[in-house]
Amino acid sequence: MTHQPDMEKKLRLLFICLGNICRSPAANAVMQKLVDETGKTNKYFIDSAGIGAWHIGQLPDKRMRQHAQLRGYNVNHIARQFNAAHDFDSFDYIIVMDEENYEDISTRARSEADMNKVLRMASFLKAYPNDSFIPDPYYSGAEGFEHVLDLLEDACAELLRKLEKQ
Repeated sequence: MTHQPDMEKKLRLLFICLGNICRSPAANAVMQKLVDETGKTNKYFIDSAGIGAWHIGQLPDKRMRQHAQLRGYNVNHIARQFNAAHDFDSFDYIIVMDEENYEDISTRARSEADMNKVLRMASFLKAYPNDSFIPDPYYSGAEGFEHVLDLLEDACAELLRKLEKQ
């Protein structure tokens, strides 16, 4: 039996929002497209989850899928709920969309190491310095979904840039 060299460990990113049907699956798709376009697909594993269980097993919100598709993103993630024991162990970074998400995920951290994995998506915004969170577009119109995609494109680009500098 020949020895195969170990594959380089993928950096594992988990995006979190409330229900896993708007912001986090969109962030997942935006980030995936960025890593694919930059030839870094084999370096990253990207996923998303929601805090609540309301939408488990469902596709993302139809409006988000439509707006994202117009920008070339395939937002087809099947909603799942955040599982603290599994997800803290499985992911290098857990990136939340707003302060409520941050507080919820932080209270589930079992250690300082878990806490160090939790990041705010808005901390990576460059073109939108006045935005301190990624707003939930669920109860807004088309402009809300477009704004969220603008924010996610900006933040994901900066997140990838910072990850690549590590």
